[in-house]
Amino acid sequence: MSAFLKDLSRFYGTGERNQAGQTLEEFLEGYDPYKYRTPSCTADAVIFSAREPLTKELTGIKILLVKRSNHPSIGFWALPGGFVNMEENLEESAKRELLEETGIGNLAMEQIAAYGNYDRDPRTRVITTAYMALVQGEERKACAGDDAADAVWCGLTLEKIKSERQLCGAGQQETEITSYRLHVKNQEKDLDTCAVVEQKRHLGLIREESFEVKECGMLAVDHAAIIVQALTILQERCG
Repeated sequence: MSAFLKDLSRFYGTGERNQAGQTLEEFLEGYDPYKYRTPSCTADAVIFSAREPLTKELTGIKILLVKRSNHPSIGFWALPGGFVNMEENLEESAKRELLEETGIGNLAMEQIAAYGNYDRDPRTRVITTAYMALVQGEERKACAGDDAADAVWCGLTLEKIKSERQLCGAGQQETEITSYRLHVKNQEKDLDTCAVVEQKRHLGLIREESFEVKECGMLAVDHAAIIVQALTILQERCG
C-alpha cells in the first residue's frame, strides 16, 4: 500500500537501503499496517470550572460531564471524548470531541495520563489519553451535541477515606495506598452519585502510580479514576 504520509523527508535516515535491498518508498509500498491487531485510540477531556481561585481544598470546583446515549455504559455520565481520527493529533482530538459534545472550545489543555487496561472497553482494545483544562471565573454554557444525550456542569467533592504505606516487591519498595470517595452532584438532573478510587504510588526517585476504580457509581468505565487523578494534580499545585 502507499505511504500514510505524503511528505517522507523526515524519515530517510542515512538514505541507505534495508537488508532486503529496499528504499524507503519500496518498503512502505509493501508494508501492511493490518498484519497485527492493534488498539484503538481515544482522547478524553477533564474540564473543571471554578469561580474563585482554587485552594488545596478545591472548594467550589465543578466538572463538565456528558450523559452517554449509546452502549457501553449507556445512561451513565462520562468525560467528553472519543476516537482519534487518522490525521489528527491527540490534543486536537480532545478539543474537537469537547466542542462536538458540549459546544465548549478554545481552552488550553494539558495531557495528564494514559489509561490502557485491556478490559476498559468491551468494543475493542481502547487506549485513551486524558487531558485537563480549567475554566476560571464565569462558567461556560454547555450544550449537548454529537452522541451525547446531555452535557452539564456538576458539583464535585473529593474525600480521602483511607491512606496507608506498605512494603512491596522483592526490593521491599515502599508503596503508598490511598482511597478516595468522589461525590458528583447535579440537582437539576437528579444526579447524586459516588465513586471510590484507589491510588497506588511507589515512593522513591521513580514514582510508579496508578488509579483504579473500586466503585463506579453512575460514572462510565474508568472515568472516576481519571477525574481523581486530575484532582490530585490540582491539589498538589494549589498546596
